[in-house]
Amino acid sequence: MTLRARAYESFTARLLAREIQPGQFVSQRELVEITGMPLGAIREMIPRLEADGLIRTVPHRGLQIAHVDLDLIRNAFQLRLLLEREAVAHYARVAPAEGVLAMRAEHLAVRAEAEAGVTADLLARAQHLDWQMHDVMVDALGNALISDIYRVNSIKIRLIRQEDTRMLPELVVRVMDEHLAILAALAEGDAKAAMEAMDAHIESARRRALRL
Repeated sequence: MTLRARAYESFTARLLAREIQPGQFVSQRELVEITGMPLGAIREMIPRLEADGLIRTVPHRGLQIAHVDLDLIRNAFQLRLLLEREAVAHYARVAPAEGVLAMRAEHLAVRAEAEAGVTADLLARAQHLDWQMHDVMVDALGNALISDIYRVNSIKIRLIRQEDTRMLPELVVRVMDEHLAILAALAEGDAKAAMEAMDAHIESARRRALRL
């Protein structure tokens, strides 16, 4: 992995860990301190961050981290819908039965535990399951370009989640049920039903982000 790639990973990890705040202004020197990477790697990383829409250069003020606003929410969820509808339809045709059953079993276990009470550990497991299922389906397309676009958009979605739609204790059962509907369609190899369940799941998250 190049220094630029390592700097990018360090930046996004700290962004999602809230060590860097959406809308915050930072200098290149501050990014060196935040990421622990050399200035040369930071300078090489900045054009990629700008291209990905995660940072922008503001004349006379410096570098501004992407902030969560209405346009970001609408655009990120629209792109997510386009990508994941295709991904889930494809996955319905190619998904290994044992893989779908394993994911279903994990979701059912988390759901059952959530009914009795949501602990911090369970919340972390539920969040991991939420991200993992979507990642697996997108990567199953076997298209590196789509996976890269999805990964960048996923960072933006996760920024939004931290603002409005992060996995909260009261959402665990609901999100698991939405995922289980998708998994049920996948188990049947029903692409149409899988797409409809995915549409409902993403729309639910979008509405929470827009506070509708």
